[in-house]
Amino acid sequence: MFLSLIFFSLVCHNAAAAPNQKTLDRISELPGQPPVSFSQYSGYVTVNKQQGRALFYWLTEAVSQPENKPLVLWLNGGPGCSSIAYGASEEIGPFLVNKTGSSLYLNKHSWNIDANLLFLESPAGVGFSYTNTSSNLKDSGDKRTAQDAFIFLIRWITRFPEYKYRDFYISGESYAGHYIPQLAKKIHDYNTAHPKPPYINLKGFIVGNAVTDNYYDGIGTVTYWWSHSMISDGTYQSIMTHCNFKSGNNSESCDEALTYAMNHEFGDIDQYSIYTPACIAISKNTTRSLRLKNTLLHRRISGYDPCTESYAEKYYNRADVQRAMHANITKIPYSWTACSDVLIKNWKDSQFSMLPTYKELIAAGLRIWVFSGDTDSVVPVTATRLSLNNLNLTVKTPWYPWYTGNQVAGWTETYKGLTFATVRGAGHEVPLFKPKQSSVLFRTFLTGKELPKSR
Repeated sequence: MFLSLIFFSLVCHNAAAAPNQKTLDRISELPGQPPVSFSQYSGYVTVNKQQGRALFYWLTEAVSQPENKPLVLWLNGGPGCSSIAYGASEEIGPFLVNKTGSSLYLNKHSWNIDANLLFLESPAGVGFSYTNTSSNLKDSGDKRTAQDAFIFLIRWITRFPEYKYRDFYISGESYAGHYIPQLAKKIHDYNTAHPKPPYINLKGFIVGNAVTDNYYDGIGTVTYWWSHSMISDGTYQSIMTHCNFKSGNNSESCDEALTYAMNHEFGDIDQYSIYTPACIAISKNTTRSLRLKNTLLHRRISGYDPCTESYAEKYYNRADVQRAMHANITKIPYSWTACSDVLIKNWKDSQFSMLPTYKELIAAGLRIWVFSGDTDSVVPVTATRLSLNNLNLTVKTPWYPWYTGNQVAGWTETYKGLTFATVRGAGHEVPLFKPKQSSVLFRTFLTGKELPKSR
């Protein structure tokens, strides 16, 4: 009954204004955008009126027959990084930003070929999403992020009623390994308490290089560093001896061993993609250094950080772009950035392990896929495999190579309740490095079939 009252209140809050607001949210054209046939919308949805929290979204409908395609919500992690900076503008969105930040060009492997894409900047304080309560920027955490995202979806769908009951999936990467299962649980709990058909028709989720379990992620990450010759035998032994990954607090000797590895043994590499050249401008940036230091010390994982991040920052700070997107309407007193330092440094609650939530959602019958780019050293494939192995799932289809064209795209194994896949040669942001392979992965996920076994 309590959930029903919340739902009724949320729907009524926006019902009267919804049709008009949808019209106002329509994007006629973005500056420097090539011609397209699909519709776009962007704007704000208030998730807490009392504290003045509003989340910014960008919907890019499917290229063809959007009414027959599912709705997919994309979330980036951080915590504190923008889904518009990463997911929309350099991974799966229909447009990519050129080097000068002056124009956009088409992404021929965009996921909106197969689905309607909804990008959300979450939580408040990320990108254009804002709060009028300054303390919110210093007390954000997993629980409020999930609650606000759930309220966003309920209110957004009242604005776009054509997506009621539509097949709905959640996707994303990195610390969204927390956001996505937590939001999925919120939706599942709500649907369980309500008669069919479900208002938010959640079918499943797909998440890449996902932060999953602090203990197994920690061991798996250090193992990846050592097995890929990023650290010495001595440093590996020192970390494994002094670091207790079951504890939320690291000892001084553990911090020293981790810091030594990062500062003296890694070298100037891109930890999010260890075999590609690093972006020199960003590698010297203090924000990047902060996020890398937090990587294992506190398990606060941000998105891949190539030079393309700076292209997005140039573009979305333009006044004409903000006007076209109905963004920054309250004149936020800071520049739009790909990630928020304040949120990264002040994250309050973080679920130690997502494995219990996975078990619950697997039992609920959701379609769940987890994938890993295998050249990422921040949330590496070894960490994900260790975490998933401890779900103790029954193998349905044993490990095999999957293909795109005539080449091995990665390896995969299907379990009862979950599919795991690697993407060969991809870094932290899999669609950025392997766009064709990632689009095949996504399309196959939507069909519910297994990845191709042959050339």
